[in-house]
Amino acid sequence: MLWETFFLALRAIRRNALRSSLTILGIVIGVAAVISMVTVGSGATQKVTNDISQLGSNMLNIRPGQGMRGPGGARSSSDPFTVEDAVAIENNVAGLNAVAPTSQVSRQAIAGGANWSTSITGTTNGYFPVRNWGIEEGRMFSDGEINAGAAVGILGATVREELFGNQSPVGQSLRLGKISFKVIGTLEKKGQSSFGRDQDDVVIIPLRTLQRRLAGNTDVDSIMVSVRDQISTKRVQESIEQLLRQRRSLKNGQPNDFMVRDMKEIIDTLTGTTTVLTALLSAVAGVSLLVGGIGIMNIMMVSVTERTREIGTRLAIGALERDVLLQFLVESAVLTSFGGLIGIALGLGGAAGICLMIGVPFVFNPGIIAAAFLISAVIGVVFGYFPAKKAASLNPIEALRYE
Repeated sequence: MLWETFFLALRAIRRNALRSSLTILGIVIGVAAVISMVTVGSGATQKVTNDISQLGSNMLNIRPGQGMRGPGGARSSSDPFTVEDAVAIENNVAGLNAVAPTSQVSRQAIAGGANWSTSITGTTNGYFPVRNWGIEEGRMFSDGEINAGAAVGILGATVREELFGNQSPVGQSLRLGKISFKVIGTLEKKGQSSFGRDQDDVVIIPLRTLQRRLAGNTDVDSIMVSVRDQISTKRVQESIEQLLRQRRSLKNGQPNDFMVRDMKEIIDTLTGTTTVLTALLSAVAGVSLLVGGIGIMNIMMVSVTERTREIGTRLAIGALERDVLLQFLVESAVLTSFGGLIGIALGLGGAAGICLMIGVPFVFNPGIIAAAFLISAVIGVVFGYFPAKKAASLNPIEALRYE
């Protein structure tokens, strides 16, 4: 009985192909929009998570100052860190994998006839495990180079390409400002971060070299800390804050004049934001499903009116009301299910194109596909019920006399 009803529904849809196509247009658009928004949103969330994870594994970033004060406010000034602060953290805080004091300046990098304005980071070998950043060619700094403040550098992929092209820069020289440096290595390519910054546009040199020869001070802009796996970053953060408060002679009740930021908290905040935005956009797109459902109901009402004599004939020869009700419900559900399938195909294709254009990964989510198809079928049943009920309740005699 159900199969027969299904084939009757297909025949009715095929008989009015153009009207059926226009009827499901709202469902197609709604399903396609929802799938596109959810898929692109999932890809954006994954990209944010991956990009921030590239900044470091279980990383804490410690900076002087109290952060931003109000919209557009500047970070409050405070005394910078010193190398001794980083050494104290490394020696007195348990559960650490690596500690890297860092300072940054910008200079023009020159090699032969090529030049490139870039960011120069002064640090120690702890920077590489903290940032989860491997050496592609060459080597890291030796202890002697770090202690003596030697003029050696490790190039990011962008600087290497801009200054040396396809040639290996290892062993060659370049100038940073007025100082000549020897290239001892190159970094693995990381690419652009979610904040639009080219992570590979950097030259890494020993911290003491930057302080003495480029910055002219002993300041440390930030201290990066990598926490071991299975160790609570929250507990490590509290230990660091307690240690730095002692070293900076802060009394009870005084606020910290430094910040300890957990990268996991940043990931949670950004992914939470993208998830909310995705849900909001999907809800807006889902409105078209409601519009499509109303369109289904209207067209089914027209169909019932046009097929009044057919319905009367079925009822007159013995069809029960539930048979007529089932026929129109199945017809409505089949119609919206076809719309759902077309919307799924268009949504996945559109999402793939958008992901390719904006550079986020395409995340296939079978759950949202199944949900979109189910919702489209349910819309057919819900919005098709009133027309189906009207058809089933027709009086056979009146229906046969209908002109």
